[in-house]
Amino acid sequence: MSRDRLTPRDVNRLHALQAHGCVTLGADHSGWRLRAEATVGLLVLDRLRLVIEPKFAIPGERLMSWLGYALDAPRPLRSPTRRWATQPDGYADLVATALLEQCEHLVHDGLRRDYVRRETVEPVLRGRLDVAAQATRRYGQLDRLHIRAFDRETDVWDNRVLGTALRAALRLTLHPGLARDLHGAAEAFPTAASPAAALHALDRIHYTRLNARYRAAHVWARLILRGGGVSDLLTDRGIAADGLLLRMPTLWEAVVRRLMTEVAARHGGRVLPGNGGAGITVRGDLGNPSAFRPDVLFELPGRNGSARSLLPVDAKYKRYDRHGVSAADVHQLLTYGTGYSSCTTASAVIMHPQSGGRAHRLLEVNGPQGMLATLHVIGIDTEAHPEQAVAWIGDALF
Repeated sequence: MSRDRLTPRDVNRLHALQAHGCVTLGADHSGWRLRAEATVGLLVLDRLRLVIEPKFAIPGERLMSWLGYALDAPRPLRSPTRRWATQPDGYADLVATALLEQCEHLVHDGLRRDYVRRETVEPVLRGRLDVAAQATRRYGQLDRLHIRAFDRETDVWDNRVLGTALRAALRLTLHPGLARDLHGAAEAFPTAASPAAALHALDRIHYTRLNARYRAAHVWARLILRGGGVSDLLTDRGIAADGLLLRMPTLWEAVVRRLMTEVAARHGGRVLPGNGGAGITVRGDLGNPSAFRPDVLFELPGRNGSARSLLPVDAKYKRYDRHGVSAADVHQLLTYGTGYSSCTTASAVIMHPQSGGRAHRLLEVNGPQGMLATLHVIGIDTEAHPEQAVAWIGDALF
């Protein structure tokens, strides 16, 4: 793009995104060159609205199923008057629509109310008299009373974060019908002082039977307010730029982790915690020891009284349906397989997305002394429902 399309403020924001690994901005004799890496979504600049499309063209309805699956949030039911379309602003419209429909359900069922402390001046006593304020501000006069009272109101944090997110979503969409509905829903909700205050409140909210129905709406609100980041799931933190950017490799890792957790529940295995002490450690080099772990470490049940075994699974957001597995990934999975396997021939799994079908191929890694490892390369059909993928993975591995 030409140099006059980006303002100095835009350049600073894009450099901030570059520091987080979302985009790469470079300059040459013809102007600016922007590379999106594996980031998709919408970026609103001063003079541009950049829509970054994914490698995989996934229909909007199916995309919402996978996005909700990765975030462990139920996808709202599609209303007859709306469809899960990805134009003109791609993911931004999808997430804004999901937030809107969850908020509409909450308004229909009645917003949560709680007791809020208010300090007011009233002509009659209601609540508790603020003696200090009455003496210092009214000098003992009783025509107006400084009181402290608790009233049941909707102005609580559960609702404030949604009102703030609805107004933030308004800045992301160009669709007139969606913008109108977002504005109408936002009028029913109070707002926080700032998006940062709303995010801070979201991190402190605890769910009970009183506010459990807000959980799904808060997931989509957090996605909007962080510009793509959900509790370090998609981006490391909020970014100083308007938009909604999703880190697809991290998103795919979340999908694979949940898929394997459900596969484990069906087949008697379990997924080991990723932050445990089961990492492969490198010592003796300059600096501190380093450790690396697969995205998912799956513990297989033993057969016929045999001991349980470990199967490392790595999520790769790559087009392995179109080209062979890279040497670097083979080396990585070979290390995982030999590091966690207790048998002669190591095993490991690569899971990648692909559209229009599923695939399973088996790679054999051989050395001078025989076979070193078998690598399962599993392509997950992104046009199918996640539940179908769970069943098929189980059939492929067991």
